[in-house]
Amino acid sequence: MCRRFRLIAFFFSWVGVIAGAGAGEPVLEGKLVQGGLVQGVVDPGARVELAGKSVPVDDEGRFVIGFDRDAPAIEQLHVDGQVFTLSIEPREYDIQRVEGIAKRIMSPSEQDLQRIRKEAAQVANARTLYDLRADFATGFEWPVVGPISGVYGSQRFYNGNPSRPHYGVDIAVATGTPVLAPAPGLVTLAEDDLFYSGGTVIVDHGHGLTSSFLHMSKVSVAVGQRVDRGTMIGEVGATGRVTGPHLDWRMNWRDRRIDPQLLVGEMIDANAVAD
Repeated sequence: MCRRFRLIAFFFSWVGVIAGAGAGEPVLEGKLVQGGLVQGVVDPGARVELAGKSVPVDDEGRFVIGFDRDAPAIEQLHVDGQVFTLSIEPREYDIQRVEGIAKRIMSPSEQDLQRIRKEAAQVANARTLYDLRADFATGFEWPVVGPISGVYGSQRFYNGNPSRPHYGVDIAVATGTPVLAPAPGLVTLAEDDLFYSGGTVIVDHGHGLTSSFLHMSKVSVAVGQRVDRGTMIGEVGATGRVTGPHLDWRMNWRDRRIDPQLLVGEMIDANAVAD
């Protein structure tokens, strides 16, 4: 029986870290947690830094910051020389074991390694765009709806060998399921067959915030194309380093990997709601 789902979407639940009571103090909105994303507002023209790096501020005084999987307990935000201490909530992560990965994938040849390095440079370049579009401000929805088979931050063992942590959310749905843009943005990468991630699309949402969609059987967009939330960008597949069809959705703020699930919330079964 076909099951219908309702998408629950929300953006930046209020944390009230700094209420902006004093002149020059930022107002922050979001989740101060490992893997979290936070939107800030300061006076237009203010200078903002995080971890010693400049954070651009748009004409409305808006900026975005994110926290990696293993972000430290304390981060310091500088605004026009003032220092604000951010307490980052730690998380516990799952351990997953994946068997059956092809030997060529686990032990690539020198030729494969050359390809991997070239593709890694492509992906990194696709994330270098940093303009002050605020496409993210409209909020995010799930790109596909289905069972979640892998979560952000989990440590995976492939064929018994430890690998890097998983930085996305995996949604297990059939090959050919349409993948929809979760928010507006600009396509900066559209590749049919990368070594590890297979059919891959990257969409830039502005302020250094990007979404990546991996393992697709079909790519339906091109680099430079503007997409709206709900635009079809491809189809779910089982390409690259996988054992079955699913979509791996990842998000980055600059070089920090953030958790997409913190931006979209739960998928709720519409039948269960109706009952």
